[in-house]
Amino acid sequence: METPNEMRTKIVDKAAGDAEFRARLLGDPKGALERELGVTIPASLSIEVHEESGETAHLVLPPDSKLSESDLRTVAGGRPAAGDIGRWSVHNW
Repeated sequence: METPNEMRTKIVDKAAGDAEFRARLLGDPKGALERELGVTIPASLSIEVHEESGETAHLVLPPDSKLSESDLRTVAGGRPAAGDIGRWSVHNW
């Protein structure tokens, strides 16, 4: 299975060399990605494709994390600190 970065590279590389795919990706990102990757993208997920120019650059930031360091360790599969047991719940998301 490809990682998200590998999939992103695959899509960008294809768009660079295939004008028809690039046009589909810009016009209908979900449809183009579903066809190319063989996946179904949930209706609740919005996908935006931006084309850079000489005058515009795009910087994409990850979502702001509201989890504490201890919560991040727990979610990542680490063990919670003794004082954190029982404090962490799905409501912290």
